[in-house]
Amino acid sequence: MAVSGLCFACKPHFSLRPPLFYCFRKIRFCSVAAIETLDEPVIQGAHFSPAKNVSGEGSKLSRWKKLNSQDLGISTSNISKPTRKVLNGLKTKGYEVYLVGGCVRDLILKRTPKDFDIITTAELREVVKAFSRCAIIGRRFPICHVHMDDAIVEVSSFSTSARNFGRGLTYELERPAGSDKKDFVRWRNCLQRDFTINGLMFDPFARIIYDYIGGIEDIKKAKVRTVIPASTSFQEDGARILRAIRIAARLGFSFSRETAHFVKNLSCLILRLDKSRLLMEMNYMMAYGSAEASLRLLWKFGLLELLLPIQAAYFVRTGFRRRDKRSNMLLSLFSKLDRLLAPNRPCHSSLWVGILAFHEALSNKPRDPLVVAAFSLAVHNGGDILEAINIAKNINKSHDSSFHELSEPQNLENLTLVNEVMSLAASVKSTLSEMTDEHFVSQAMSAYPQAPFSDLVFQCVTMGAEKGFVAKQGSRIDYELLALGSLRETRHTFARVVFDTVYPLDRT
Repeated sequence: MAVSGLCFACKPHFSLRPPLFYCFRKIRFCSVAAIETLDEPVIQGAHFSPAKNVSGEGSKLSRWKKLNSQDLGISTSNISKPTRKVLNGLKTKGYEVYLVGGCVRDLILKRTPKDFDIITTAELREVVKAFSRCAIIGRRFPICHVHMDDAIVEVSSFSTSARNFGRGLTYELERPAGSDKKDFVRWRNCLQRDFTINGLMFDPFARIIYDYIGGIEDIKKAKVRTVIPASTSFQEDGARILRAIRIAARLGFSFSRETAHFVKNLSCLILRLDKSRLLMEMNYMMAYGSAEASLRLLWKFGLLELLLPIQAAYFVRTGFRRRDKRSNMLLSLFSKLDRLLAPNRPCHSSLWVGILAFHEALSNKPRDPLVVAAFSLAVHNGGDILEAINIAKNINKSHDSSFHELSEPQNLENLTLVNEVMSLAASVKSTLSEMTDEHFVSQAMSAYPQAPFSDLVFQCVTMGAEKGFVAKQGSRIDYELLALGSLRETRHTFARVVFDTVYPLDRT
């Protein structure tokens, strides 16, 4: 995929300029005031009627399970305050409410959820009446956006999902004998989820987790498995292929055998997705702390050449195999970035795009480590190259000599260093232009004759550099500003990632 992002102005001062095509806001999570629980009995580890396993992998029957959330180490204090307010607001009006999807999985894994999704027995119009700032969005799959404090909480309705259930259904579905109405409604909703580990339902008032499709077992096995047969699931929605990669990368899970087979063999389905959806999925992979693992999986399963053909070509040039466990400079850059980010601390897309462009420029023409160091320092301080060179010359640690993108150090004069730094800046800017040029990207794709033609080109839309730029002081990152694409935070983080990659902290 050709993408657009940071641009470098190659005059005496240069700057990073974030794109305007996307702006990902971070939801601030708080952990205060637990939900008041109801005095309902909790059945620990109770088993329900067996239901036919619809995943298509073997003929095992999946027992319905009802688990005490406290036994799994889940506290309602881990649920964000805005989400708790919405849950309480609907519960006090007599509706049943549940947390669903990836947030339940993350709570079980003791991870911070990226967001919280709610499903309720209330109709969407009743949800709108319950909150002063609420709107129904979407036509095919409508949900409510409830504006609560500084966050947006998504609420769906069982009734809406029931109406959508069965559209184009091509797999066998039987109502288990002996199931009551509530269990059947919950079970039917879970069958619409993409992966078993996302098919859990949590009642925070009764403190019960409902597992109808084997999600807990797959969490224990660290497996990503589709709820319905993988071939059917991916053909229904090609984006599930990218979500499978994202989830496996973020959690360190592996795919079940069938899921892995169809991730690889149906990879071309992602080309049916529109560009905005592709960019959104790519941003989820690259900007939330699991970029290195995502790149490895995209390469392993033959997706990288469809999405980032320039980077795929780099792997080919350097002899990086599909299942290679080694690292290289591209992966090392994103490993350093991942250490600074998290699902609740993302960066703006301009940062990871800028890192891609920087690496490609360096890969095409290796540079002296001192030049790279001065370049990163100049990015940080707003373009004062002489100051950056003076600081870089005082570096007393060795660089990582395993990277082919770094040439042998030379004793360069100041004027030569200035010219080299500006040359690198110009090269990065040129690379960004190439990454947004349809002809150049099609040439990169030609290296993969087995892949279909891809025209996934994003136009480079930028905004002018900030006036009166003042370099960031201190090392602490303001993640709210970083997610919004603040030039100061983006420059600071970019420089930190590049410098720490070239001069690792564990070297002297």
